[in-house]
Amino acid sequence: MSTTTPTTTATIATTSTARRLSLLTPSGTPTLGNLLGALRPLVAGQDAHDCFVGVSDLHAMTDGHDPRLLRERSSDLARLLLAVGLERSTLFVQSRVPAHRQLAFLLECVASSGELGRMIQFKQRRRANGSSRAALLTYPVLMAADILLYRPAQVPVGDDQRQHVELARDLALRFNRTYGEVFTVPEVVVAPTGARVMDLQRPTEKMSKSSTELSGVVALLDPPDVVRRKVARAVTDAETGPDAVRADRDTKPGVTNLLEVLAACGGSADGISTYGALKRAVTDAVVGVLEPLQRRHAELAADPGPLEAAYAAGEARCRRVTPPPLAAAEAAMGL
Repeated sequence: MSTTTPTTTATIATTSTARRLSLLTPSGTPTLGNLLGALRPLVAGQDAHDCFVGVSDLHAMTDGHDPRLLRERSSDLARLLLAVGLERSTLFVQSRVPAHRQLAFLLECVASSGELGRMIQFKQRRRANGSSRAALLTYPVLMAADILLYRPAQVPVGDDQRQHVELARDLALRFNRTYGEVFTVPEVVVAPTGARVMDLQRPTEKMSKSSTELSGVVALLDPPDVVRRKVARAVTDAETGPDAVRADRDTKPGVTNLLEVLAACGGSADGISTYGALKRAVTDAVVGVLEPLQRRHAELAADPGPLEAAYAAGEARCRRVTPPPLAAAEAAMGL
């Protein structure tokens, strides 16, 4: 997982319910796109699945990073995960569950430098920067460890992470063939996605938490006046008239994006015929969605007791779930 990719999700079949593992990387400021596209589906799936949701702080170290900023972003993301309503999930911080790192090294002993060097995101980063840290080369192995520790039957995945999950499958197959049957070989399935939110200034590009230009990005903790200003400046087009406010991804990407955000936030475009009215409706809908999240986030910042209790309980459960597959892998390799 690169520091620009927020989520890894695995679904584990059990006799009673399906277990889901999702990791989110604290590599930037979480956005409205992250909420509608990833976090809301996680919240909605809590009652039907046994959900493990983690802050993948180790993945945020694959490139140059500021230790202070990493701690701040990890803490803030941990608060946000609870604030959005994931209290019925097993919440944890990746680095506090030692098995993730321990299994990653064992799998590095199975992976080859050639297959890691062929990972698309590694090649893109190396091409852009000229060089990279060794951790960026090996982080797909850590991602494989994240998945295989929870013995998934299926891994829902988006196109940007499909290659990494295929690597997890390859490593599981190779390990089992070389050392004995230890890992479940997960099936790759197309991940269900939530609302797709585009950048307000560049509506042909997804809203990204790693964007360096924040004018088109609505952050989850943006106050109402900032949301209003960003939406008011959102790109539309020059069309006027009673039919201007309509969805057309090819010819009206900006207007289409605003309409989709409005619908995803529970608003309606009925009776709206001008871009100004559309932007006001979008602002009200977005602020209405963000306000309870921001209020709960502020409460958790002022009184961190519930946050600390939730993560302590979650990490304790992870430390019960992950040792058996790690111990089986260690024994199979002769340790």
